[in-house]
Amino acid sequence: MAAKPGKTLPVPPRTSGQVTPNDTPPLPPQETDKTLDMRPDAMAPGEELTTNQGVTVSDDQNSLKSHVRGPTLLEDILMREKITHFDHERIPERVVHARGTAAHGVFQVYESQAHLTMAAPLQDPAVTTPVFVRFSTVAGSRGSTDTPRDVRGFAVKFYTQDGVWDLVGNNMPVFFIQDANKFPDLIHAVKPEPHNEIPQAQSAHDTFWDFASLTPESAHMLMWVMSDRALPRSFATMEGFGVHTFRLVNAEGVSRFVKFHWKPLKGVCSLVWEEATLISGKDPDFNRRDLFESIERGDFPEYELGLQVVEEADEHKFGFDLLDATKLIPEEIVPVVPVGKLTLNRNPDNFFAETEQVAFHTGHIIPGIDFTNDPLLQGRLFSYIDTQLRRVGPNFHELPINRSLRPADNNQRDGFARMTVNKGRVSYFPNSLGGGCPMHSPAAAAAFRSVAVKEQPGPKVRERSPSFSDHFSQATQFWNSMSDWEKDHIAAAFAFELNQVVDEVVRDRTMNEILVNIHKDLAGMVSEATGIAVKPAGTPEAPTPSAPTPAGPLRKDADKLRSPALSMDKPPPTIKGRKVAVLVGDDVDSGEVEAMLEALSAAELVPETIGSHAGTVAASDGPMKVNRAAANAPSVVYDAVLVPTGVGPALATQTLAQRFVHEAWRHGKPIAVASDAEVLLEAAGVPTSDGVAVGDAAGLPAQLIADLGRHRFPRRVSVLRPS
Repeated sequence: MAAKPGKTLPVPPRTSGQVTPNDTPPLPPQETDKTLDMRPDAMAPGEELTTNQGVTVSDDQNSLKSHVRGPTLLEDILMREKITHFDHERIPERVVHARGTAAHGVFQVYESQAHLTMAAPLQDPAVTTPVFVRFSTVAGSRGSTDTPRDVRGFAVKFYTQDGVWDLVGNNMPVFFIQDANKFPDLIHAVKPEPHNEIPQAQSAHDTFWDFASLTPESAHMLMWVMSDRALPRSFATMEGFGVHTFRLVNAEGVSRFVKFHWKPLKGVCSLVWEEATLISGKDPDFNRRDLFESIERGDFPEYELGLQVVEEADEHKFGFDLLDATKLIPEEIVPVVPVGKLTLNRNPDNFFAETEQVAFHTGHIIPGIDFTNDPLLQGRLFSYIDTQLRRVGPNFHELPINRSLRPADNNQRDGFARMTVNKGRVSYFPNSLGGGCPMHSPAAAAAFRSVAVKEQPGPKVRERSPSFSDHFSQATQFWNSMSDWEKDHIAAAFAFELNQVVDEVVRDRTMNEILVNIHKDLAGMVSEATGIAVKPAGTPEAPTPSAPTPAGPLRKDADKLRSPALSMDKPPPTIKGRKVAVLVGDDVDSGEVEAMLEALSAAELVPETIGSHAGTVAASDGPMKVNRAAANAPSVVYDAVLVPTGVGPALATQTLAQRFVHEAWRHGKPIAVASDAEVLLEAAGVPTSDGVAVGDAAGLPAQLIADLGRHRFPRRVSVLRPS
């Protein structure tokens, strides 16, 4: 459904070190052996977990809630101390999501959603709402690469007439943990190990899998991260999710639950693991370069905003808890309804001023959106504002990229980098000296109001709701929903990660307490590739630390659960913007090449000619300019390969050309070569197979375009199942 033209809202203007023994004055002679020796060298690490004030902690895995499914309480000093310290560990770059790139754009709703929500961007199809979108990796630093195996951030800032709304999500619909109190532990585990700052932007190391193997609630997210979803081909071909269950509220105060989805109009397409690792070395800016260049040439990334809406009366009908961030609602149960389109159409003018200084916060919502008691979301509401205050400062909202279209008017003053010059003597409410202004809105119905949810009576507790206890059913559902090659890639990813783990106890625990509970076939495939034994049921286990959140029983129908929407084994709706390498050399027919380039460009592809060196090649009818030199044009940055007539025999003798074609074949990419270039395929060890076309040059572009319509041919090379 095409968005209607209409009016556009205005775009926003452009630790203290440890004291050493020598620093401590000597204590007076001890009169009894009960006198505490407070010198630092006498303070050995303890076995009991404490606060920073030395108070013993009974539970730091669950936040304090008003009742077992209730909201997190502000008085939870244990969570606040833990997350505050975590938020302030690193300056100035973000602790997580440090490596990012961004773009400006617009959002336009298809039809008014006033029956569901008051949210301004979802009201009038004639209004175009400005947005700023930041994509990012999670684990790596600003200096890491674009293509590690990782979650990707997908954060959208809407500049609405009712204020700023930040929809801060990821490219995966679930998360590793259920309670925000565990977030510092998760990130400490996945970050480089603190004794040597190794490895960068990788989860393939002992501390991450130690944590994951003791945290069964992470099982579902592990399946997503070990799948090719963790290796997006581009930001334009990955989904986005709000992750949490939020609320939509209409003008009558009626509330419904909602899950937010971003569906890319180019479809969901990914890299393969070996390709991603090679890209990290050849072009570490691969995804950000693709986004920038796509927008510059007018190939604007587009996404549909989809809603999964659940009536309050249906909250408990799914067999899992809507407040559990490790769960998704299968699209086959609650369809994702597209309601509007997001278009990214302008690159930032200054990376630092916009992409780096943009400050997102899950708590930035507008009338018509509200929160739920999801304990991971509840903690994020505290953490994000705390992070931005430390990273950017208390006046981050005044920076142009963060500024609301609606002028801010309140009694907040001063602080670092204050930009507003407030006039007058009044900075408090209520007041009479300032005419009572600013005052509470007389239009109360249009102001932000929290939904009046009736909370259950009960004691304040640090407990996880029993409804959060099934940690494996949706992980099993994910496995069941995959095609054969997707299962191969997932198993290979687990095998790679666990083969990097040194500690045998961690390896064994991951296999026998996580993987076997997801699916026996997954455990068997990983066992064969790693040598980690799958222990028969009932085998006595060596004592291991007990998991803080024990796994509950699988659903009885877990082995039957499937959701076809989870599989990427489907053709993309468009191949617009895909890059095609055209290998040329001396004696090539320049007319033939020109015809090929025209055919590829007409299909909205991006062809590039590659010669043995930069400049020109001696074509059959004179010099022909090339786009790139072979040494600077690795196969991994292209989506397909085309070889015209006249160059195959010469290329067959060149190592670079052989490697180029073989890598493209191994990564499942379409290859089309003229008949006299079959010798190149033979020299490169590329057999005739799906997606490899040999024939008359005139028909090659059409064949290549058709093959690109399938994205890849992943079954050409089986990772764990030899043919």
